[in-house]
Amino acid sequence: MSIAERRERQRAERYELILAAARELAEAEGWDAVTTRRLAGLIDYSQPVLYSHFRGKADIMAAVATRGFEELAARLRMETTNVAGAADVLRNVCAAYLDFARSHPVVYEAMLVLPTKIKFASEETPTALRAAFAELVAALGPDRQQPEFLAEVLWSALHGMVVLAQSDRIPAAGAAVRLNVLVQRFSR
Repeated sequence: MSIAERRERQRAERYELILAAARELAEAEGWDAVTTRRLAGLIDYSQPVLYSHFRGKADIMAAVATRGFEELAARLRMETTNVAGAADVLRNVCAAYLDFARSHPVVYEAMLVLPTKIKFASEETPTALRAAFAELVAALGPDRQQPEFLAEVLWSALHGMVVLAQSDRIPAAGAAVRLNVLVQRFSR
């Protein structure tokens, strides 16, 4: 391995270490606790090393969010390829979305709640976000009029359910019923 290759590998490893530390710290103490100073201390590197990878906390959060979209897209993709019936695909994709948000609340917060510089519905939209959205479109099935618009409405409903549930504004006991109503409305 050449010196340049080794340096690039070490740089990639540091990048991953920073993201993992940020995610762990946010999961333990919330995003307010994530600072470059705390991260530098956690991973035993200086702040300038962190700044050689990220301009600051906002960039770190955006990178965690982008990884979250990659994970979500993969999770939804599994649901669109493993089920035969269209209604089952939609139900499973919606359930997987809600489960992802429930299982990874800090990542979901970075993805879709906290402000980031990630561009949605633009030329600059990251590939991972486009992939996750494409899975929502696919879950609606073929032959839909305005499938992207319909997927935006579905996404909005799912996001609303997540945020209301996470803030205890709707009872957890009704989650299955709400999911059934949502799937019925979009299965028409």
